[in-house]
Amino acid sequence: MSRGVIQPSQQKLAEKLTILNDRGIGMLTRVYNIKKACGDPKAKPSYLVDKNLESAVKFIVRKFPAVETRNNNVSIPMYTSVMQRKVEGRNVFLATVNFDLTKNYLDLVVTYTTLMIILSRIEERKAIIGLYNYAHEMTHGASDREYPRLGQMIVDYENPLKKMMEEFVPHGKSLSDALVSLQMVYPRRNLSADQWRNAQLLSLISAPSTMLNPAQSDTMPCEYLSLDTMEKWIVFGFILCHAALNSDAAALSLWKLALQSSTCLCLFRDEVFHIHKAAEDLFVNIRGYNKRINDIRECKEQALSHAGSMHRERRKFLRSALKELATVLADQPGLLGPKALFVFMALSFARDEIIWLLRHADNIQKKSTDDFIDKHIAELIFYMEELRAHVRKYGPVMQRYYVQYLSGFDAVVLNELVQNLSVCPEDESIIMSSFVNTMTSLSVKQVEDGEVFDFRGMRLDWFRLQAYTSVSKASLGLADHKELGKMMNTIIFHTKMVDSLVEMLVETSDLSIFCFYSRAFEKMFQQCLELPSQSRHSICFPLLCTHFMSCTHELCPEERHHIGDRSLSLCNMFLDEMAKQARNLITDICTEQCTLSDQLLPKHCAKTISQAVNKKSKKATGKKGEPEREKPGVESMRKNRLLVTNLDKLHTALSELCFSINYVPNLIVWEHTFTPREYLTSHLEIRFTKSIVGMTMYNQATQEIAKPSELLTSVRAYMTVLQSIENYVTIDITRVFNNVLLQQTQHLDSHGEPTITSLYTNWYLETLLRQVSNGHIAYFPAMKAFVNLPTENELTFNAEEYSDISEMRSLSELLGPYGMKFLSESLMWHISSQVAELKKLVVENMEVLTQMRTSFDKPDHMAALFKKLTSVDSVLKRMTIIGVILSFRSLAQEALRDVLSCHIPFLVSSVEDFKDHIPRETDMKVAMNVYELSSAAGLPCEIDPALVVALSSQKSENISPEEEYKIACLLMVFVAVSLPTLASNVMSQYSPAIEGHCNNIHCLAKAINQIAAALFTIHKGSIEDRLKEFLALASSSLLKIGQETDKMTTRNRESVYLLLDMIVQESPFLTMDLLESCFPYVLLRNAYHAVYKQSISANA
Repeated sequence: MSRGVIQPSQQKLAEKLTILNDRGIGMLTRVYNIKKACGDPKAKPSYLVDKNLESAVKFIVRKFPAVETRNNNVSIPMYTSVMQRKVEGRNVFLATVNFDLTKNYLDLVVTYTTLMIILSRIEERKAIIGLYNYAHEMTHGASDREYPRLGQMIVDYENPLKKMMEEFVPHGKSLSDALVSLQMVYPRRNLSADQWRNAQLLSLISAPSTMLNPAQSDTMPCEYLSLDTMEKWIVFGFILCHAALNSDAAALSLWKLALQSSTCLCLFRDEVFHIHKAAEDLFVNIRGYNKRINDIRECKEQALSHAGSMHRERRKFLRSALKELATVLADQPGLLGPKALFVFMALSFARDEIIWLLRHADNIQKKSTDDFIDKHIAELIFYMEELRAHVRKYGPVMQRYYVQYLSGFDAVVLNELVQNLSVCPEDESIIMSSFVNTMTSLSVKQVEDGEVFDFRGMRLDWFRLQAYTSVSKASLGLADHKELGKMMNTIIFHTKMVDSLVEMLVETSDLSIFCFYSRAFEKMFQQCLELPSQSRHSICFPLLCTHFMSCTHELCPEERHHIGDRSLSLCNMFLDEMAKQARNLITDICTEQCTLSDQLLPKHCAKTISQAVNKKSKKATGKKGEPEREKPGVESMRKNRLLVTNLDKLHTALSELCFSINYVPNLIVWEHTFTPREYLTSHLEIRFTKSIVGMTMYNQATQEIAKPSELLTSVRAYMTVLQSIENYVTIDITRVFNNVLLQQTQHLDSHGEPTITSLYTNWYLETLLRQVSNGHIAYFPAMKAFVNLPTENELTFNAEEYSDISEMRSLSELLGPYGMKFLSESLMWHISSQVAELKKLVVENMEVLTQMRTSFDKPDHMAALFKKLTSVDSVLKRMTIIGVILSFRSLAQEALRDVLSCHIPFLVSSVEDFKDHIPRETDMKVAMNVYELSSAAGLPCEIDPALVVALSSQKSENISPEEEYKIACLLMVFVAVSLPTLASNVMSQYSPAIEGHCNNIHCLAKAINQIAAALFTIHKGSIEDRLKEFLALASSSLLKIGQETDKMTTRNRESVYLLLDMIVQESPFLTMDLLESCFPYVLLRNAYHAVYKQSISANA
């Protein structure tokens, strides 16, 4: 069939243009990826870097294409160009009327041009194609059928634009007509910010009376058409049909305006085209083009000197315009219906300016870079995201509005226009009627029922109709019926508002190009975080990562994973950095608050009290010039509202950043869900953990550590600040406290790091209690604290400040029941090691002790046997150490009970009641379970379950249970018969002031009772019987020293007598009646009288 006979409907131009443009983008994607792979040493194909293939590759490139191509007459290598011929010469292009046809045609020209330029930039293209052909020949026995054409094309298109300028000569008229039709659109879009401002562009509130009127335009699709796209059409179009620049003033005007706006254009993704240099290089070889070259140079100067500032002012205007628009629509989302055009115009304008900045900042051609650094770009992106969110959220509102618009107004007007057409061929009439019928059948109920709308068929029919009616000899010429074209363009926009809102958002506001400008993207993010006023908009950067997958194409599926991974890593990095920044601000606030809390500690009031006392007694204090110390709370007094403290700045910065973190509950990037608040929560947990441990100020070298009360004050100040975070961000801060503080009650945290439990446990065991064992510290029962003793070498710490009631309660608050249980277990481990040593000493003296056990009523024989005993002092010293540890544990348990009684009084009273009412005949295993529960609540028990567990683990396999029991009995004998030796120790004197002895022998009472109870519970013996035996032996031994005449031996006899009273008072198994039967009470009374009298005389 000859070309002249083909009917417009048979050409299927609409379908072909749609497919070719889509395929063109797919091919661009593949070629772009090939170029990037070849340019990256890490991603370069192995066959291009293989040394064995190097000579072969060079040979192929030198001989390329190495196939006879004379019989392949190919001028334009792609069938896209053949399609251009079919489209051109026979159609009338008017951007404002047959928009879809003109746009797709110009897109095809630009896509083709871009593809050729990027292909020519692949240095290894000849090697890749040549190697492929050789591989094909070796595999299939013949060259690829298309290789000669492709090879010749590569050779012909070494300078693609020059070659294409020659090819497009026959098509110049159609192309230039299409471009010149932009004179009604492009100049109106390419205005300065002042002109936009004067016109009140995008403002909904500038004319309140027309706020509800639908936004109308004769050129609906052109209003939100990308400026970047139009500039590419104009620049590449007029390069290809440059003759129009000499003959058409309108063409020259458009060309110069485009050249003045930018110094480079986006070819594809981050590939750019430097307009002025390329155009000048092409025109310099054309005779008579000196004037055009001068125009190019003038435009370049204009672009370099003014374009940057012009676009900067545009961005400034758009920031305020989009903010106003987003605010109004958030308050009145119903306006999205009539003013939808404004939203998409705003998105398109902003997107153009952002892409322009991104492209030019990466390709700066002037010394001054101020115009290409925009620290407020995040704000503009943020308002874009806000508008996008409004459209997505209120999509049904827009659908409802435009369904009514289409059926109630558009269908009626279109029907009238069709009826008034003087000529309407059958095909066109059928299509137009289907439009009217489709719109008339629409109803609001379909929206309410959630019906899915699809107007793609209707839009494709309109595209077809444009192709049919734009042919120069068409019966119904669309150029002659512009009203019909404008009305249909408006209707098409309205249909998109019903079924293609997501696609419209991608078309007007997709910023996936940031994926290919990672460095600039990250730099913008850092600038945003550094500027406190902009940090509230930082969430826009993770939100932009959701755009990235929209730049992928089905013709290049393998890049999906690469782009997806990049979007995930960038989103993760942005959210992580935001959380870190917020965490750092919170930490700084906590530090400030801890400092303020520290000022309220009791230790700081001493100076104030001293000054008050001296002032009362009228004593001169200090130096005259000494400044008066500021009292806590002064920081809250403001003389001026403008005075801003560091804490104010931190709170302001935090509230701004938290707004961003709290902006969206979650965001989905490549089928992965990110929750910004969880990033902050995890960072707060990590920092809180480190801060708590850090605030202990533990120094292993000097064995210094913070007092528990001071640490508790700091932790509470820290927690108060963290609780206030809930005012900024919707996070569960209680969960943070539970996770962190519960971990601190364990030996190690979840990261295997030491906790405050392990630090304080180690310090009390290795530092405080070790110094007690060395005789530098004594336990004072009257004060319920450990106190430093006067020694030659002063200790670096005051024991009382770490062991009194308030400090132990603070320790219990910090460590909690779990931490105190760990402390108890560690104490018991030390006791068990001492008991193990005691058992060894018993075994050494077993024969003597066995005899002494049965000879306590034979004084002379006992004296003789006692002289045979070895390591008597060691036994007493180890028992004293055990007593000291148990005394410390008693303090800790009492403090824990006090703390828990405040927090959970009903539960503690229930446990106490349970413990107090265990029947005596209860099975020991059941009783031990109750004791374990009671001990965990800090309640004292007759038998210490922790000590029982610790001593149970000592059972030796080589010794029978009977032997173990015997050793336990003899241990009590050993201790009982050793007590008299204490009387000779000068430090054994009892002090009524402290209700104890300076060498801690008063702790023996607790040690004897607790060890006996634990050992005989383990060996299932009678605790009462064994303690009675102990009391008989001890009283017999002590009565013997009453008959001694050696003053050195009996110097502190009365003080030692009191131990018997202490043992009975401490024991739940012994009574004073039992003691009276063994040891006359008159001796105890006289002993108390003697020690008190001695104390008074010593003080005097």
